[in-house]
Amino acid sequence: MQAYFNAMDVLHRACVFIAGVALVVIVIIIPYGVFTRYVLNSASSWPEPMAILLMIVLSFLSAVVCYREHMHIGVGLLPSALRGLPRTLLGIFIELAMLATNLFLLWYGIRLVQRTWHQSIAEFPVVSVGVSYLPVPIVGFITILFIIERFMKGDWFPPPPDPDDPNIISTE
Repeated sequence: MQAYFNAMDVLHRACVFIAGVALVVIVIIIPYGVFTRYVLNSASSWPEPMAILLMIVLSFLSAVVCYREHMHIGVGLLPSALRGLPRTLLGIFIELAMLATNLFLLWYGIRLVQRTWHQSIAEFPVVSVGVSYLPVPIVGFITILFIIERFMKGDWFPPPPDPDDPNIISTE
């Protein structure tokens, strides 16, 4: 089991790294596109579609990173109010819903990639449209791996904040 957890740590760091690289590239190419359009008066056609493709990668990988770190969108009121078995059952229900959602992303994402593989992107004729949809099944699969990790650990909800943590802003 520890080998699986270590592999998930490596996968998590890889997702963070790739998302970070995508963000840096977006930050570089968008100003380049603005420069060529407004300073050189000769707009480049590729920076905007490339930024869109990278934003897809960034968004999907950031979502899976946030899921693993318990930072995904969620309502904490109900789990915070529950203890014991009801809290555990809610956690299991939520993870089963996540599993169903990501199985859907994996299954239909693969079908979407297959159906669009032989179409090309207008701005990048050598790149398949299917490539632009690859993040859907890939992230569905990665999230399923992280869900399995949660079931193995029984790690349903983030731990409650430590009131002695100096980084917590007090409401008093």
